[in-house]
Amino acid sequence: MAGVEDKKPSAKQSGGKKEVKKETGLGLSNRKADNFGEWYSEVVVNGEMIEYYDISGCYILRPWAMSIWEEMQAFFDAELKKMKVKNCYFPVFVSPAVLQKEKDHVEGFAPEVAWVTKSGETDLEVPIAIRPTSETVMYPYYSKWIRGHRDLPLKLNQWCNVVRWEFSNPTPFIRSREFLWQEGHTAFATKAEADAEVLEILELYRRIYEEYLAIPVIKGKKSELEKFAGGLYTTSVEAFIPNTGRGIQGATSHCLGQNFAKMFEINFENEKGEKAMAWQNSWAYSTRTIGVMVMVHGDDKGLVLPPKVASVQVIVVPVPYKDADTQGIFNACSATVNTLCEAGIRAESDFRDNYSPGWKYSHWEMKGVPLRIEIGPKDLANEKVRAVRRDNSAKIDIPTAGLVEQVKDLLQNIQQNLFDEAKRKRDACVQVIHTWDDFMEALSQRKMILAPWCDEQEVEVDVKARTKGEMGAAKTLCSPFDQPELPEGTKCFASGKPAKKWTYWGRSY
Repeated sequence: MAGVEDKKPSAKQSGGKKEVKKETGLGLSNRKADNFGEWYSEVVVNGEMIEYYDISGCYILRPWAMSIWEEMQAFFDAELKKMKVKNCYFPVFVSPAVLQKEKDHVEGFAPEVAWVTKSGETDLEVPIAIRPTSETVMYPYYSKWIRGHRDLPLKLNQWCNVVRWEFSNPTPFIRSREFLWQEGHTAFATKAEADAEVLEILELYRRIYEEYLAIPVIKGKKSELEKFAGGLYTTSVEAFIPNTGRGIQGATSHCLGQNFAKMFEINFENEKGEKAMAWQNSWAYSTRTIGVMVMVHGDDKGLVLPPKVASVQVIVVPVPYKDADTQGIFNACSATVNTLCEAGIRAESDFRDNYSPGWKYSHWEMKGVPLRIEIGPKDLANEKVRAVRRDNSAKIDIPTAGLVEQVKDLLQNIQQNLFDEAKRKRDACVQVIHTWDDFMEALSQRKMILAPWCDEQEVEVDVKARTKGEMGAAKTLCSPFDQPELPEGTKCFASGKPAKKWTYWGRSY
């Protein structure tokens, strides 16, 4: 991925904290605006999200990252259950015969498939693939389980890992050889049911990004060139990283049509007693979501976590001075944490006596905790606490009596402010253009470009070829469902042919 590389932090970055703090006073040696790639690598390590592993492209997800994944998982899994989708688990291994059954699909994934070729010192007679995705793993069994119309719909989901080996510039969360995701695989009697579910799932993905991660996304349809290999059509939620001027595919919901049903003979007897073929969907979002969150909200002090996904929403830090009632301050901190936790707020205290309050402030800012509460002698005497927001550093004194309600309001306000700020920055990067010259100018300014397009595949291929360079080629991101008006006679920006739709273009991860 251009701009962000799989680079282990130097001893200077990851070693003695004092040395790093002396360098910048913030704990990071790179600024987001100056060197985005190095900044990102530093933030995910220093913020204790990941640890580098001894196999390139593989990362250890530390509890600080896993807790965010668990918050999203809890929301999404509950929504799936409302939709009567059931969880299951299929093996990680795929036989070559099954993997290669669907030609377009296997061609789409061929470079990324990892193979097991040995058991100990013995060569396997037939190599075994490790799933890059599970269509070919699951569908032979769908054909076994689906016999009549009463067996439909079949709606399964699995929370699992997948392996995709071939890529350049591995990047924590964004592009890794192994990652966590959920993948849903559903089968219906009619196309109308499949079409409806595609959009229902896509709306859940929008909610994950906008309501939980505080990231604005655009819902739309992928071009024929960018759709899922072997599918009928692909819909996605698309995010944008203003600092790099790159779009990023947030999650996808595919209508597979009847292509896989044909290959794997997923047939059923309909209500009229006739033989019919199932309509299928597949949909997934992955731990990439966490990387997008870091890129969008993080700053020069480190991570900035939206309260809804932060495992610690409030950190309480005692600030004892010389001759202060230290025990009284500690007791007030413990009481504050207990009060907040009883109200359902995720709060912790930092009583470590080998670090100064100032060091603790920097530490928890690096980890992105949404709200810090400080309690010193004056606060104790006045029955107040000092609250400091991570998103904008605003300081607020809160009476102990009204603590819970004010903290709840602050957390909601932080969540909304993060979304509003991210949307403001994203919207400032969107440019509407009509001509090729304007397109190239907007691309050079790292914009997300909305352009009228003739919707022809060879034109998209041509745009990719003409924009290829060090930064990577431009391509379609999606055609938004929310289409602006297209006046009659509007021409395609790239071909001059009649335009059929508005489409977002840009460089992407």
